[in-house]
Amino acid sequence: MDFTTRPHPDEFPSFYHGYVAEARGADLLEALELSRERMRMVTDRVSPEQETFRYAPEKWSIREVLQHVIDCERIFAYRALRFGRKDVTELPGFEENDYAAASEADRRTLKDLMAEYDLVRDSSIILFKSLPAGALVRSGNANGRPITVRAIGWSIAGHSNHHASVLEERYLKNL
Repeated sequence: MDFTTRPHPDEFPSFYHGYVAEARGADLLEALELSRERMRMVTDRVSPEQETFRYAPEKWSIREVLQHVIDCERIFAYRALRFGRKDVTELPGFEENDYAAASEADRRTLKDLMAEYDLVRDSSIILFKSLPAGALVRSGNANGRPITVRAIGWSIAGHSNHHASVLEERYLKNL
């Protein structure tokens, strides 16, 4: 399985180009591990008193941001599983703000959320390792747009990095 080849821009919607660009590492598995380390480094700087901080009234709390990353990774990994198994059923999109509101993430601790994040990331890594040869270049339609399994994996890593940057730049700098 070739984990080293990054997806070509025509393998995924332009909305995800920034996420793929933010993924670091020589291969997909390393990118997933590095983004986990980055999120850990950022969340380790947050005290329990700061976990519900919002940098503006209508913005998510730090806990809600992490729950969003977890929810998205689960959805993206599900898409990768379906497409990796040659399921051509078109998959719907989702409304991230509705998910955030329904999550009630602020009732949980950041430590608990990071434990969940680690388990979800472990599961994603195992999923990508388990795929048969050729599965990374398989594709399907999600939210009305084509995307390859490989692009989903790199998007998972980059999406986490994106939100780690948001936490650093908009949250931690304002605490």
